[in-house]
Amino acid sequence: MKKKLLCCALLGAMGLAQSAMAQSYDDRWYITAGAGHNFQDHDRFTDSTPELNVGFGRFFSPNWSWDVQLDTMNPFESHTELHWAQYGISFDARYHFNKEGRNWAPYLVGGLGYQENRREFNAFPDPDSPQTDDSSGLAVKLGAGLQGEMGEHIGMRVEAGIRADFAGDNGSGSGSSNNAFYDPYVVATLLFPLGERAEAVTPAPAPVDCSSMDDDGDGVNNCNDKCPGSQAGQSIGPDGCPVPLTIDLKGVNFDFDKSTLRPDAVAILDEAVSILGKYPQLRVEVAGHTDSIGTEQYNQGLSERRARAVYDYLTGHGIDAGRLVGPTGYGESKPIAPNTNPDGSDNPEGRAKNRRTELNVQN
Repeated sequence: MKKKLLCCALLGAMGLAQSAMAQSYDDRWYITAGAGHNFQDHDRFTDSTPELNVGFGRFFSPNWSWDVQLDTMNPFESHTELHWAQYGISFDARYHFNKEGRNWAPYLVGGLGYQENRREFNAFPDPDSPQTDDSSGLAVKLGAGLQGEMGEHIGMRVEAGIRADFAGDNGSGSGSSNNAFYDPYVVATLLFPLGERAEAVTPAPAPVDCSSMDDDGDGVNNCNDKCPGSQAGQSIGPDGCPVPLTIDLKGVNFDFDKSTLRPDAVAILDEAVSILGKYPQLRVEVAGHTDSIGTEQYNQGLSERRARAVYDYLTGHGIDAGRLVGPTGYGESKPIAPNTNPDGSDNPEGRAKNRRTELNVQN
């Protein structure tokens, strides 16, 4: 009857539901070494005795650990001082009631194993007395304890329980007819984890709705902002990137003393139309320039006519006149290349670059 009750209790302990919340845990293998006291069943007619054990194990979830343990005891028979040596191996499952932020936690333990008993007995008048008799069989244990960490590479548990030895006395003459003995025990065990603890994995942060955020305050939400570090006062396009303060219409140059658009300028102006269409908030000044040949008065009028030619092209291709300032002529006052060489001779290439138009951003 005792055997049936003990087995039922063991199955119940190992079937506890995992109710503790999921958390990170130390899954390193560890070795154990423990010592305690075993209170021998009175029916065995032996004295209580110290108990030693060694083993190894690990946690396989935040709450469950498994151990393999070897133990030994050497009690004396009462009144005879003969030994009854006990050796065993046990496969133990522990359910730990771990809680986040708590270092020490209680647990329940259940184990199944194999126990061997070697008893000395007197066989008078045999001259070889005392002799030994062996018996072995199933061993079951149930208990509870407290376990915690004392550092990165050491832990400890204190446990109390009862071990059932179903080896019996095998007719050894101990004076008991029991088929099982029940030995309470208390033991303290040190745990030595092997290797370094794995770093806990930080869960990925919850996704943030970037469409409602504008970190740099440029009016473009973070989802669409390709230049998140833009500065205050810059002209910003719909992609969040600063736009050039001057759209240089390189290639829109004019023949000497002419204000008519050359065929090769059309592609450049079409690109300018595309840029202005991409950034509908931009306002630009249409500016015309000349080289230094001729009088300042004449060049001023010529630059205005050149600016007018570009202005008319832009408005004729869908750019609202309200976005355009000018046309403005600057004559020969703002060259971008030298009109003459250092020796004073004419520089045709420089003058060609100065015969130009520009779109200067106003906002």
